[in-house]
Amino acid sequence: MHLAELQREITALGERITALRDTHTMYPDDGQSTAEASLAELEYAERLLGEAGAQLANAHADPPEQRRQGDDGDRALLRAMFADLRVPVVLLDHEGYIRRINNAGATRLGSGPGYLTGKPFVHFVDLRRRAAMRSWLAAVVRGDGDADLESRLAQRGWAEDVHLTLTRLVLPSEPNPLVLVAMSPPMNGGEEEGPAPLETEVEDQVVVLAARRLDVLTRMTRLLLRSAGPGGAGEPLALADAAELLADSYADWVIVDVCDLPGDPRAARRAVVAGPADATAGQRREVSGAATEDGDIPGEVLGRGQSLLFPLIEEEGVLGRASSGAPLLSVLGAGSLLSVPLRGSRGVRGALTLIRRSNRGSFRLADLGLIEEIGEHIGLALPPRPS
Repeated sequence: MHLAELQREITALGERITALRDTHTMYPDDGQSTAEASLAELEYAERLLGEAGAQLANAHADPPEQRRQGDDGDRALLRAMFADLRVPVVLLDHEGYIRRINNAGATRLGSGPGYLTGKPFVHFVDLRRRAAMRSWLAAVVRGDGDADLESRLAQRGWAEDVHLTLTRLVLPSEPNPLVLVAMSPPMNGGEEEGPAPLETEVEDQVVVLAARRLDVLTRMTRLLLRSAGPGGAGEPLALADAAELLADSYADWVIVDVCDLPGDPRAARRAVVAGPADATAGQRREVSGAATEDGDIPGEVLGRGQSLLFPLIEEEGVLGRASSGAPLLSVLGAGSLLSVPLRGSRGVRGALTLIRRSNRGSFRLADLGLIEEIGEHIGLALPPRPS
């Protein structure tokens, strides 16, 4: 197929995909016919990309002295076509890092191509789907055949079900195979179980976020003042009330670990766990029963006395593992995490850990500053250590 003809076919394909996406949005209950048509278009897109890849491979395979004068222009045209292709496409190296991504793919992942290049693709997959994604990538790289799978993308306050098609590419100019990932609407037309994504337009408004932080700080101050009381004769601080306040208004999961020996995570105990209203009894039991260790997030905060912020969770094992062996963060559907020390007059008294699920906006530096201040106030209000 000539390059000009290939470009016309790609443009027409993009228009048909846009129409299918609009139809799926307007008529979500009629997903079967839309899914079948989407699959057919995806197979056609795979053939088009295969032809483009073959032409690129031939251009690179020719010795420099045998290349025609128009080869450089052809390669530039193919790069431009890849960038403007309406189908979201990502090119990964054999280790799963993003080598190249087109504009539609970058939009789907919520960032610019320059930022995304060099990042592991699995970091943009929901925690519960990452293990499966790694296995499929490894199988495709080994040459076990192409893969079609349902997955879920999660990044910066949204979560989206997606169908992924993974294809192995072998190019003469590359020492290792590459993997081409094409993204399309889910074949089943349904949404994965879990809370619906928040309105990103509201979540990103600076004024709304600032007002929310001020409201949380005001409510927490009232709670702490009740524990102080006139002349220091107030009620003992109810850690459960403080955790429930934060879980209700600022996070999904709130974990408070209290340490009776300064700086020793082995002496820490899980004092309070607060979760969302739709959390299962099993989830609450797993979080409450997990032990604080040196290598996990609360243990590191207790040992070093420094806060930690994870706007995007890259390693799902940083909070330990459930009794089943699964990463605890995956069990909770986590997307973002921060942990701050509870610092009293005699050092670090504990760790306050907040978790947001993948359907909410990520924690930011402003959130970390607020929770650090709240953590310090809670640390000062804690009763003295037992002698």
